[in-house]
Amino acid sequence: MTQVPAAYQATRGSILDVDRDFYARLTDPDARERVDSLVVPIRDGRAWQVPAGHVLRLSTMEGPQVGDFNLWHLHNPRERFWASRTRQLQRAHVSTFDRLWSTLPYLRPMATIIDDTLSGYGVDEQGGRVHDLLGTRCDPYVNRLLTGEDFDHHCHSNLVRAVRTFGLTEFDVHDVLNVFQCTGLNDDDKYFMKACPAREGDYLELFAEIDLLCALSCCPGGDLSVDLWGPDAGDPLLTCHPIGVEVFRLDEALLEDWQPPEPSPYASGHGLQGPAIDWDAEKRRRLNERSP
Repeated sequence: MTQVPAAYQATRGSILDVDRDFYARLTDPDARERVDSLVVPIRDGRAWQVPAGHVLRLSTMEGPQVGDFNLWHLHNPRERFWASRTRQLQRAHVSTFDRLWSTLPYLRPMATIIDDTLSGYGVDEQGGRVHDLLGTRCDPYVNRLLTGEDFDHHCHSNLVRAVRTFGLTEFDVHDVLNVFQCTGLNDDDKYFMKACPAREGDYLELFAEIDLLCALSCCPGGDLSVDLWGPDAGDPLLTCHPIGVEVFRLDEALLEDWQPPEPSPYASGHGLQGPAIDWDAEKRRRLNERSP
């Protein structure tokens, strides 16, 4: 089968044309200092700050575990991670040198993935891939719809609790990057989830392009080896593990030529100023130009 080219493609020198040599240098363990660490407990969430120019590491510290990840601009939470645009600009499952993009009207990279111990997982026999942007967080509203029961520790609720100390609310929680999660689309074009392939000590590292507020939920589904809904649903509590969070300050020499990306330079006119354009007339004019 002939592969159809991607709709969104990087041009040389554009912000999508990532300097891989630069980001690869940021993984040097001897050129960094850990300045913060915490543990996200099972079936719970935590929020924390990452200054621009620092590295964030998320790790499966005791065994396989899926996490639901949100990001905001620390100083302006209206600018937040845009999962669907990241899926278009990068891919549906992200890994090293992919970027996490912010919402309009800002549209800039919030973070760049610089290391991923699961990058070699590739595509499995069912079409599963890791670090998912296809799906979103589990939530108590869908759970109520599917089961008729209330459960307050879905990822959505965990994130709601986590960000309250930073003045954010449920309305600020948004579509996620599902770290360490293995997903795909089946032959019916329906979303599936598989058991997490991560093992103790696996990690994902991101370079903060701007000052970030981050939040992570340890999914109550644990490693997703137990069905959460449907006829075979069970309680996956025994498959749950914490996720470790570490923040590293980099050697200043590594960042000598780096600058945080600016928001989109689009002038935000949106056609609200100036005369209206008669697009039908313009179309007719161009058709006439083509006529012999």
